Amino acid sequence: MKTGATDDGARVVSVNISTEKGVSKRPVAEIIIDEQGVVGDGHAGAPLRNVSLLAVESIERFAKEAGREFQCGDFAENITTRGIDIPHLALLDRLTIGPVELEVTQIGKVCHGDGCAIFREVGQCVMPKEGIFCRALRGGPVRAGDAVTLAPKRLKCLVITLSDRAHRGLYADQSGPRAKALIEAHFAQRPWQADVEMLLLPDDAALLREALECARDAETDAVITTGGTGIGPRDITPDVVTALADKTIPGIMEHIRLKFGAEKPNALLSRSVAAVLGRTLVYTLPGSVRAVNEYLGEILASLEHAVRMLHGLDAH
Repeated sequence: MKTGATDDGARVVSVNISTEKGVSKRPVAEIIIDEQGVVGDGHAGAPLRNVSLLAVESIERFAKEAGREFQCGDFAENITTRGIDIPHLALLDRLTIGPVELEVTQIGKVCHGDGCAIFREVGQCVMPKEGIFCRALRGGPVRAGDAVTLAPKRLKCLVITLSDRAHRGLYADQSGPRAKALIEAHFAQRPWQADVEMLLLPDDAALLREALECARDAETDAVITTGGTGIGPRDITPDVVTALADKTIPGIMEHIRLKFGAEKPNALLSRSVAAVLGRTLVYTLPGSVRAVNEYLGEILASLEHAVRMLHGLDAH
């Protein structure tokens, strides 16, 4: 199970370096990490994967299966750990080792076959299945014995309901709580858990703009709005979002309108938009519970991939 604590004794077992690719690394007393990766290592500068990690538990299990011993660094990992479930980390999880902060950008890798020293000797390798690759967010020294702290990626979401009447207390907001419940249920059993906050606003362009700018500046992963997507005089949600957007994502809303508009022509009157503000995704939904169910059923299918893309992890 992933944990953010170090009470289980998660530690660095060895730090390893090589000046060439495709060869085993040798343990050293200390490595220095900067924004390019491990200083002096052959893999430094590799986009998104300039620091590699492997758990010593994986090495020990592989050694038992192979019937021979292996040393730290034999699988070309920069950092060998103990006490942390490296194979089951998720993309964008973060690891802190002293002053160093690493972000997981790749799980496993394509096996290089004859280009891998271990594969040439044994015919298989553990790194492609159980190793991970990270980018350095903050640099510094790493040594054997250093504590390792895990901060699992949690999806930060904000649900904004726009309704003059609900804001005045004339009726209870139902679409916002439904959106929150669907998001939490979707991510309950997934690698990322979701933290969902809620906000109830009147149909006011200035207040919505302020809320979206705050979410963008806080690097909220996703904002879901409900209400204000029609053609009435107070329906301002898509206009505010589009004016702030760095990019729009027309395909998903076009798909939803066509899918549900085929049976319910009124659904084609929705002006819902999807957009990117900084590294924040924004999806504007109509204000009914039924629409929230329909729209989120489609949006959640690609939300994780969209978040990965915004972080530069465009893996297909």
